Amino acid sequence: MGFNNLLSSRLQDSATRPASDFAGIDGEGGVRALPVMTSVSGSTTSLDARYEERLAERTRIAQELQDTLLQGFFAVSMQLHAAVDHLPADSAAKPRFSTVLQLLDRVLEQGRCAVQGLRSTNERIASLGEAFAGIPNDLGFPSAVSFRVVVHGKERELRAGLRDEVYRIGREAIVNACRHSQARDIETEVEYRPTELRLAVRDNGCGIDPQVLQTGREGHWGLSGMRERAERIGTRLKVLSRAMVGTEVELSVPSHIAFQHQP
Repeated sequence: MGFNNLLSSRLQDSATRPASDFAGIDGEGGVRALPVMTSVSGSTTSLDARYEERLAERTRIAQELQDTLLQGFFAVSMQLHAAVDHLPADSAAKPRFSTVLQLLDRVLEQGRCAVQGLRSTNERIASLGEAFAGIPNDLGFPSAVSFRVVVHGKERELRAGLRDEVYRIGREAIVNACRHSQARDIETEVEYRPTELRLAVRDNGCGIDPQVLQTGREGHWGLSGMRERAERIGTRLKVLSRAMVGTEVELSVPSHIAFQHQP
C-alpha cells in the first residue's frame, strides 16, 4: 500500500485498527523520513538532575515572560477592548473584533498558565488526550478542519520532567498541521505501550517541502523546536512527509524514561 492510501486509511479508521498497523511506514513508496535519534542509555537519575537544573532556568524565564510579553499583551488587550467598546452597536466589524478579543483573552490565559507551569515543580496535565483535544478550540482553528484524538492503552503517569515536553511537541505538530498543511483531516494518536509512550500527529495535507524538512523554514522554529525537545529528553522524533499526501510526526519515548512507575 502506498503512502497516500496508507495515510488516508489511518485517518479514516485508526480507532478500530490494532497498534501494530501504525508502525514501519518510513521509507515506503518514496516517503521521506527524517529520524532524530539520541542516546537513551542515560539513567533516570541524570534525567531528574537535568530537570532540576532546567527548573531554575524556567523560573528565571517565567519572570522575564511575565514582565515583558504577558504585560505587553495585557496592555494590547486593554486598548483593543476600549476601541471595540466605542464601535457602534450595528458596526459590521464589531463581531469580528469581538472574536479577536476572545482569542486574545484565551492566549493571555494560556500565557499565565504557561508561566505558572514554568515556575511549578508539579505542572500537571490531567490527560494528554484531553489536553490535545482542547487545542483547536483554544487557538481558534477553522471549523472546516476535522480534528480528532485517539488514545490506545491504559493511561499511565508520566515523569514530572517529561509531561510538558511531550505535550509541547504534540501541540506544535498540531498547530503546524493546521497552519501549513491545508489538510482536511488532522489526527492525534496517543499510545501507552508496555515498552514506550508513542505519540503521532498526522494529516492528509500538502506535505512538507524536502528542503524545509531537512533544514526548517526560515524564521520559523516549529520543526527545530520539536527536535530539540526530543533530544533533551533523550528520545526519538521522526517526521514523514510526501507532497500532496500528508505528514506524520511521531515521538517514541522508552518506558523507563516516560513513566513515573515501572511495572
